[in-house]
Amino acid sequence: MGIVFKQSLSNMVITYLGFAIGAINTLFLYARFLTDTYYGLVGVILATSAILTPVLALGVPNTMIKFFTGYTDKKTQDGFLAFMLVLPLILILPLGLFSYMANDAIGNFIGQRNLIAKDYVWHIFLIAMAMAYFEIFYAWSRVLMRSVFGNFMKEIFARIAVMALLFGVYADYISVDTFLKALVGVYILRMLIMKIYAYALRVPSFTFKVPHNIKTILTYSFLIILGGSTAVVLLEVDKFMINQFIEIEKVAYYTVAVFIATVISVPSRAMHQITYPMTAALLNQKDKEGLGILYHKSSLTLFIISGLIFVLILLNLGDLYLLLPENYRGGFNIVLLIGLAKLFDAMLGNNNAILYNSDHYRAILFLGVFLAICTILFNWYLIPRIGIEGAALATFIAVFIYNLLKLLYVKQKLDLQPFTKETFKVLFLLLLVCAIFFALQFPFHPIINIALKSFLIIAMYIGVLYRFKISEDVFGVLSKYIGPK
Repeated sequence: MGIVFKQSLSNMVITYLGFAIGAINTLFLYARFLTDTYYGLVGVILATSAILTPVLALGVPNTMIKFFTGYTDKKTQDGFLAFMLVLPLILILPLGLFSYMANDAIGNFIGQRNLIAKDYVWHIFLIAMAMAYFEIFYAWSRVLMRSVFGNFMKEIFARIAVMALLFGVYADYISVDTFLKALVGVYILRMLIMKIYAYALRVPSFTFKVPHNIKTILTYSFLIILGGSTAVVLLEVDKFMINQFIEIEKVAYYTVAVFIATVISVPSRAMHQITYPMTAALLNQKDKEGLGILYHKSSLTLFIISGLIFVLILLNLGDLYLLLPENYRGGFNIVLLIGLAKLFDAMLGNNNAILYNSDHYRAILFLGVFLAICTILFNWYLIPRIGIEGAALATFIAVFIYNLLKLLYVKQKLDLQPFTKETFKVLFLLLLVCAIFFALQFPFHPIINIALKSFLIIAMYIGVLYRFKISEDVFGVLSKYIGPK
């Protein structure tokens, strides 16, 4: 248990540090060191690569984690690992050949609205392949109970490398074209380092043997492809489709606004590392009462934390935009819509963990595919009509429907729902804070304004939570610092 706790704590610190570095890159360096067109191009390349990644990985990372411990002897485990390494090549090799043969046709499709994007087909494919095999080698280390180094490579390594490259562009050491080629090199290097680390943990014997439960493995892998693709489509397809319909510069503006809103989801990522195994254990023990308690507590805690972050972002957005180049300052509605979608995610607590660890995971995977298709259709309809705000609205509608259906599904199948009367108390508190501080403006430098307003908001928010003891868990944490009530 000590190892699990230490690694969970280390992973949480790494995740937040990586997010901070990503914020510097996304909000300041990209926006100042690259032109809007090239920043948008980077967004298209990375978003399209992310969409391809779960397909090229063929569900292997999740499959490896699920089935590895089911093999008891080293020879069988080695055969399974070798099979997992080879399996994605079934798709990668023919897709690579197709990309080579049809490079012009693919480039013309990607660049039909913005010609600059047509010459980067191989950048997209190589980054996607590197991302896919990185996740496979990361899963290799995780099944051997070593996750910290992989999480560092995932959250920090690429962002630091990109930061260095951006400063290289700024200092005229490298051209933008060299930067884009080096970006591919960063992801390939990250994959190779992860491969060396994974092999250092356990040197593979490459005893290739098809597992006896191959049918079960392939079925599970296919379903995981659907689940992984759904999640990525909901997150990334909007950037790809903006490039298909309007100017590529808009991808840059949209990326900045979405990143600001994504801060809301950081507490969820940290908490899910803990609630996923707890949920699985409660389901295996058939402890419905304990599961209901965890559902309520995770929902309320995440709503309290994410709600505060959401309010801080909205009420400080005007001052934050003053720190950015002028072209990036028009994304209030995007931040609002994406932020509301992320806040709804947080309010569901461990809903995903319940679904994916229960016997109902197949239904939710196919439901996710349906919603991914709806997301694409919403974007196809809204982006040409209202631009990047249409992309944000499409994402909001899709996420809202998806979360609502998941909420109703758990209620129907397990008779569980995450909300309590405390949920509505927190909602009222958030609305009250917004009403009080929305019109409050200070005449100082934007950084001082943000710090001052944030201090007042947090003080009021925490004071009310503590005074009325809205959440026992949050009250317990506050009592350690403020003292018993």
